[in-house]
Amino acid sequence: MQYRETYQAWKTDPEAFWMQAAQAIDWVRPPTKALFDEDAPRYEWFSDGVVNTCWNAVDRHVEAGRGAQIAIHHESPVTHSTKGITYKDLQTRVATLAGALRAQGIVQGDRVIIYMPMIPEALVAMLACARLGAVHSVVFGGFAAAELAVRIDDCTPKAILAASCGLEPAHIVHYKPLLDDAIERAVHKPDFCVIFQREQEVAKLVEGRDLSWHGFQYGVEPVDCVPLAGNHPAYILYTSGTTGRPKGVVRDTAGHLVALQWSMKHIYNIEAGDRFWAASDVGWVVGHSYICYAPLFAGATTVVFEGKPVGTPHPGVFWRTIQNLRIKSFFTAPTAIRAIKRQDPTGEWIRRYKLHDLQALFLAGERADPATVDWAQEHLGVPVIDHWWQTETGWAIAANPLGLGALPIKPGSPSVPMPGYEVAVLDEGGNAVPAGTLGAIALKLPLPPGTLATLWNAAERLEQSYLARFPGYYETGDAGYVDADGYLYIMSRTDDVINVAGHRLSTGAMEEVLASHGDVAECAVIGVNDPIKGQVPVGFLCLNSGSTRPHEQIIDECICMMRDKIGPVAAFKAACVVDRLPKTRSGKILRATMAQIADGTPFKMPATIDDPAILDEIEKALAAIGWPAAR
Repeated sequence: MQYRETYQAWKTDPEAFWMQAAQAIDWVRPPTKALFDEDAPRYEWFSDGVVNTCWNAVDRHVEAGRGAQIAIHHESPVTHSTKGITYKDLQTRVATLAGALRAQGIVQGDRVIIYMPMIPEALVAMLACARLGAVHSVVFGGFAAAELAVRIDDCTPKAILAASCGLEPAHIVHYKPLLDDAIERAVHKPDFCVIFQREQEVAKLVEGRDLSWHGFQYGVEPVDCVPLAGNHPAYILYTSGTTGRPKGVVRDTAGHLVALQWSMKHIYNIEAGDRFWAASDVGWVVGHSYICYAPLFAGATTVVFEGKPVGTPHPGVFWRTIQNLRIKSFFTAPTAIRAIKRQDPTGEWIRRYKLHDLQALFLAGERADPATVDWAQEHLGVPVIDHWWQTETGWAIAANPLGLGALPIKPGSPSVPMPGYEVAVLDEGGNAVPAGTLGAIALKLPLPPGTLATLWNAAERLEQSYLARFPGYYETGDAGYVDADGYLYIMSRTDDVINVAGHRLSTGAMEEVLASHGDVAECAVIGVNDPIKGQVPVGFLCLNSGSTRPHEQIIDECICMMRDKIGPVAAFKAACVVDRLPKTRSGKILRATMAQIADGTPFKMPATIDDPAILDEIEKALAAIGWPAAR
């Protein structure tokens, strides 16, 4: 089997494996070796090679004669517009923007913050920075001013590239006032800002600081790609922590290139000329890796989508886009599929469109429960592949590698480790646990190319956050187990493993039971403090659209299902029906915040929350079932 042979080839000789993978990209000067471990546990890959990210994403495809191929397809159901940008046009735009930035003093090593919605200019900005060797830091568009200010002070950008506004289905997000407020709050001040004016809102420019996107590029000389050392920082991406200073994950240039190039062919089965769509946002790691960089490294067409899975205008918009753009591999979050399933439980909208070109649906970002995988697989008629990775890793830790000949799918599992990752499941003492036993998931060092090199201005924090607990391993913060076939199961964050009367139980396993109920579209389980058992689980149920059965009856059935499938040890006796769950803008459910509300403890409003009003709804629902209990 191809996967087993490939994984064994890596394990037998990692150096040879990655040096061979490095041949798939263009080097100014090839590296003499793959791994540089002289400063372990800080590892570098291909450090003495010389390379440029933008060349590999854009210019080499024009040189190869594919300049007329569509590189970026912008699809905006919000503005009812669709347009394609060829590789040749992209090269011109990127080289010109880079020239304008250089004319304003941006040079290799300078930081540039990008604060933009889902428009092609966001990718052009990222690539222009890469062309110059400037280190970009993309901040999710519409982030609150206070959070943007923190990032300005941490990475001290010389410039900020922004848009006048972002567009939601029912309103305009005013970016420029948020940007102005953030700069006012920040101690560090950028030398200049460049504003892309959208026709839906023209922002007022600050004289002496703000430049117009098109105006400042007028008449400038385009620039060539700057040769960069393999260990030059490609970008800084801040993790969406709910408390304290966010962690700035730094990705090195060469490892990022090699790993993402390898992943496109071997995991997603995408090569030059294919059409790939990751329905995420450039502000998150999926947007960096699989909207901007990896598809372009591969010479594929990538999609920039400005819309929602439901409501822009209907729950069939994903399938319409896949049909119209003839998408080969589609990647989104489980929460998006659950939102569609809730609105379209019978799959009627899927049947309206012809999805002949679609070979697979990939899911990541939240655990893909078996009920969601089964539903999507039934109605789409293609493999639904859950895969697991993190902002810190930049690409899949575990996946079902379509390009290596897909393995059997086990719903609920992201399948098997990818080359470069040796996964261990450990107990609290750092000892390996038997197959089928829940534990902390750790990755043996060194991590492969493309993973985090360090944290921006916080190398010691890297040690404390990821390396200190299990020496010789990277601590993922996730809990799960490996089955007898070597398949990995991610059940919850380590913090979400609850202790009920001395029994360590996974909230993910409980959510799997609740999600299998016919009326439940989406669910969450949290652990709340209990004076007798230590913790007990509480469930939150979002019901399918059109469900008319009494809520009390559905809750009773869920409690019985939990008793049957998990057992009385779960002590699952409390649940409530809610209209929606609190999530980050990237779709992760804010379970820790929900638990704090249930326990009646103070909490900080998460910076990344999609809609703060949802927390009031959660508090009312909990109060209705007696939490926080007055004891």
